[in-house]
Amino acid sequence: MSQDKTWSGRFNEPVSELVKKYTGSIDFDQRLAKWDIQGSLAHAQMLTQAGVLSSEDLAAIRQGMTEILAEIEAGKIEWSLDLEDVHMNIERRLTDKIGDAGKRLHTGRSRNDQVATDIRLWLRDQISDIQNLIQNLQSALVELAEKNAAVVMPGFTHLQVAQPVSFGHHMLAYVEMLGRDFERMADCRKRVNRMPLGAAALAGTTYPIQREITAELLGFEQICQNSLDAVSDRDFAIEFTAAAGLLMIHLSRLSEELILWMSPRFGFIDIADRFCTGSSIMPQKKNPDVPELVRGKAGRVIGHLSGLLLLMKSQPLAYNKDNQEDKEPLFDTVDTLIDTLRIYADMMRGVTVKPENMRAAVMQGFATATDLADYLVKKGIPFRDSHEVVAQAVRHAEQHGVDLSDLPLDVLQGFSSLVAEDVYEVLTPEGSLNARNHLGGTAPEQVLKQVARWKALLAQ
Repeated sequence: MSQDKTWSGRFNEPVSELVKKYTGSIDFDQRLAKWDIQGSLAHAQMLTQAGVLSSEDLAAIRQGMTEILAEIEAGKIEWSLDLEDVHMNIERRLTDKIGDAGKRLHTGRSRNDQVATDIRLWLRDQISDIQNLIQNLQSALVELAEKNAAVVMPGFTHLQVAQPVSFGHHMLAYVEMLGRDFERMADCRKRVNRMPLGAAALAGTTYPIQREITAELLGFEQICQNSLDAVSDRDFAIEFTAAAGLLMIHLSRLSEELILWMSPRFGFIDIADRFCTGSSIMPQKKNPDVPELVRGKAGRVIGHLSGLLLLMKSQPLAYNKDNQEDKEPLFDTVDTLIDTLRIYADMMRGVTVKPENMRAAVMQGFATATDLADYLVKKGIPFRDSHEVVAQAVRHAEQHGVDLSDLPLDVLQGFSSLVAEDVYEVLTPEGSLNARNHLGGTAPEQVLKQVARWKALLAQ
């Protein structure tokens, strides 16, 4: 029987070609090669310090792994399906290079704890990259907010004009969402950064290993304390994908707004041509393909979360082959997230704001009605009574096809004798913005304070 398999001595017949293709993972897990080598080198050094490997074996392993990594980076290594996965491909290549020292490398470990370690090392690095990209997108939004701190736009509830808000204030809402996404990634990274290596197949090992040494060499903050849990845990992958899904939902919400705002029915913004496409039959079309795809890709990431949850829901301890199915959705989630964040920051820096259209939209929906009600309350009328008074004024303005600010003073006084000439100061969109000058409010002064706050945070 072929000796390609490290476990082939137990079997009487070779694995069928169909089973090889079905169970092999080398097509996708080869991307873990760099981290597999990193983990192997730390494991070898620990074994040497523990007296299990000789210093000569360690030197040979280091030299061999350096050569293999160079081959991988140059695209010269041939990945074999017969060797199933990235771990066995690298181990076989190492053995071909350095002989018995390569065979000794796997002492005191299993592919079960090896793959769990590789994924954590890989995901830890990806999270760091994602955090940088989140902050880059936040910076783009903060820049847009600063430029448009005093630009008036309609704020919506139920997608109906509600109250005037600053466009800058609106952009900063997404900066806050992304700030929470950053925090979730940082928190998730703490649980990713726990080392399973040393758990071996499921019960630990009889060799005198020192897991603390390996953890320090690999930069793990903690060590998985139970060998059964260490090899079978995929909580960290599920948690990351959940955080990624929520981040994509935030970007999907912003995408929906960009799509609406770019429509001629809104005309609030324009997106640079390089992020849009045209139509094959309608020459006038300019389609916001990037934000539309972000909406679609949000569903893709959420689907991966559902898949990982279902993958784990019925697994008994410890490791099961089912867990091979964790990598492709996790890899795709990371790829999707990184690509989306990168292109989104560039796209937001290519957004052109149309203040005149936004202001015109504010004037179409009686957006300062609440300001008029607040004005009457300050004059001494209970809010519920002022609410009724303003509702009558809105009805009158609607019937005459004008805004509240267009109603003559005597008409407004017909609804309440407390109305005076200063009422027009609160009926303008700009007056409405400026009146909300408190922490978290939409006043341009507050927007600029938040811009300064975020610039300082992002600079740290």
